[in-house]
Amino acid sequence: MTGVASRIAHLDCSTGVSGDKFLGAVLDAGQRLGVFDLERLQALADELVPGVTVSASAVVTGGVSALQIRVDDMRDDASAATTRSWADIRSLLSGRDRALQVFAQLAAAEAAVHGVRVDDVHFHEVGAADSIVDIVGVCAGLDALGITRLYATPPALGGGTVSTLHGVLPVPAPATAELLVGIPTIPGDVDCELTTPTGAALLGSVEAFGRMPAATPRALGYGAGTRNIGRANVCRLIVADAVDTAVDAADIPQPDATVLLETNIDHIAPEQAAVAAETLLAEGALDVWVTPIVMKKSRAALQLSLLVHPDTAEHFATRTITLTGSLGVRVCEQPRLIAPREQQHIATPWGNVRVKVSQGRMRAEHDDIARIAREYGLDYPDVLAYISALMRSTREA
Repeated sequence: MTGVASRIAHLDCSTGVSGDKFLGAVLDAGQRLGVFDLERLQALADELVPGVTVSASAVVTGGVSALQIRVDDMRDDASAATTRSWADIRSLLSGRDRALQVFAQLAAAEAAVHGVRVDDVHFHEVGAADSIVDIVGVCAGLDALGITRLYATPPALGGGTVSTLHGVLPVPAPATAELLVGIPTIPGDVDCELTTPTGAALLGSVEAFGRMPAATPRALGYGAGTRNIGRANVCRLIVADAVDTAVDAADIPQPDATVLLETNIDHIAPEQAAVAAETLLAEGALDVWVTPIVMKKSRAALQLSLLVHPDTAEHFATRTITLTGSLGVRVCEQPRLIAPREQQHIATPWGNVRVKVSQGRMRAEHDDIARIAREYGLDYPDVLAYISALMRSTREA
């Protein structure tokens, strides 16, 4: 099993989400980590909508310090530029796949609301320079942060009405509601628009809504909204490192059919039971163990247990009766899962020693260590320590 660190982010939308709030949170986190700053955001704006100035101000809302993004369009034809067709957007953002996907969702939502073909959609508010900067900036910032998976809380919607170029509409606005189909939401406790169409579209890449998954936070970012809602009007972005436990197929435990044989013994000496256990193990039983038990009339006794493969169960039941004089053996199917393993050999000053290797772990065979200790007059712990050091150096090589 191998651990692979991946960078994730979790967005708190408990006071809704808009393009500028999301962008403020991304920029704040990007600046803290030194990977995305206002200069880079302004360069994006210069490339896409020349004449636009982007600023970021530190504000305090509800006691929380956050970045508030402002986009000023200084062009003479700025009012005319607020309407762009879907074809205009596709041409403008060619090659920016993540941002194009967000606008594609917006186009599909607008088409559904107005009953037109997607190619006939004309963006109004979301076609303005600030919306382009918000969407492209968020996507570029998430890429710069190395975010592989985005999580979020269910967004708050708000209530009341909102004024648009189509007139006064209920909150959530029709396009916002269309974009939120299939996404869990919460109502919010204020009568204003908390989640905008741009914010809703940016949630399209969220992998799951709810609590932040287990991860190690690396940086936080706060983006502020412009409304006073009586408490902190912010989106909080937590950038964190998660650990994915990617399981190699070779590491998956494999099923193995086995049979458990057991018999209770109170008529032979413990030494004879020990000899029987050693004999059964030497003859090929998968495992053998002896457990002290108390039988009827409080007689001290032993339970001899052995694990064998089904095709050898009858043979080992017979051998158990022969070796112990027991009058019977209980038989129980005992499926098990076994970790893949292999046996290797390592060279030592006393000859080769067998080593079991499984899932990156190595363990020397007890019998080989005991044999070396006996033959060379060494202490078992000293031999074990020496061979363990050899195994570590072999693994690290």
